[in-house]
Amino acid sequence: MDSRQKKRKSNRKRRVVKITLLISVVSLLALVAGGWYIVNQVSTTASNSYEQLERGDKSNLRVEPVDVGKDNFSMLLLGSDFREGDDYERTDTMIVATFNKSDRSIKLTSIPRDTYTEMVGHQGGGVYDKINHAHAFGGMSMAVDSVENLLDIPIDHYALIRFDGFVEVIDALGGVEVDVTYEFDFQEASTNSDYSFTEGPTQMDGSKALAYARERKSVEGGGDKGRGIRQQQIIEAVIDESTSISNVSNFDDVLQAVGDNLRMDLTMGNIVSLSGYAGSINDIESIQLQTEGFRQLNAQGQSIWYERVDPTNLQEVQSTLKEHLEIEDTIQADSSSSTP
Repeated sequence: MDSRQKKRKSNRKRRVVKITLLISVVSLLALVAGGWYIVNQVSTTASNSYEQLERGDKSNLRVEPVDVGKDNFSMLLLGSDFREGDDYERTDTMIVATFNKSDRSIKLTSIPRDTYTEMVGHQGGGVYDKINHAHAFGGMSMAVDSVENLLDIPIDHYALIRFDGFVEVIDALGGVEVDVTYEFDFQEASTNSDYSFTEGPTQMDGSKALAYARERKSVEGGGDKGRGIRQQQIIEAVIDESTSISNVSNFDDVLQAVGDNLRMDLTMGNIVSLSGYAGSINDIESIQLQTEGFRQLNAQGQSIWYERVDPTNLQEVQSTLKEHLEIEDTIQADSSSSTP
């Protein structure tokens, strides 16, 4: 085989490897281009994971359904801390990804889990609570509707992966390298986790990466804001590792881990259409909602910690996302209606 043939074969493999993860805590943007076996495997995973929202195939804020291959669109990426035996499922990671077709750009907007906002549709309306409770109260539909109300943009698609699957995916990739920004210890009795982190590039298996993503108790950790940043670090590390040519042989294990722990409303056709964004995955802009903590008594008289979004910052983020999606004002919501 001459050098030109080897190069073509290598390029084909690299295109196949663009089955990339970008789903909130492991955000799946399967970027497929060639290879019947891989396409067939991804098709099976997509089919088994597919679950349409109750509203149907379009946001209530859209006149027509979007075509992810031709239109700008948004996607809510969620990470769930659900464990077997839990009565309900909270989504501790919530990231909105917006995609612009003109420049093939991607923006990720992280919403702190304690963000105080309206639970749209809960108990007839007018109920405010932490954003991560929306899924527990009303499933994916309420989670999507509440995020739409908060950010004043349509949410066109969603994908949810459970943290247990997050661990399995990283292990299937052979681990990831993350640049730890400060030194801390992490202990969690519920998962029997006990890790020490030192500053600098660190190789992590799935369990250690999960511990790093969850840490928020130390002073340096920055609470939920800092955790959102660390979660995005892990996502970016997974993306980098999943596009490495060395991981072609691990596709079966990765797809099995993803498929067992993933729900989404993307069809295989949608996934193939995302291949145009393959060149943008290493240049993603991250946005963090700015919040201020406060305490408030709940219905049971308990003092609960919440995060209130800064109204000015919220309007700025709303404008940025609308500009990226190239849409006009949608529901004309005053920022105070979402975060009183």
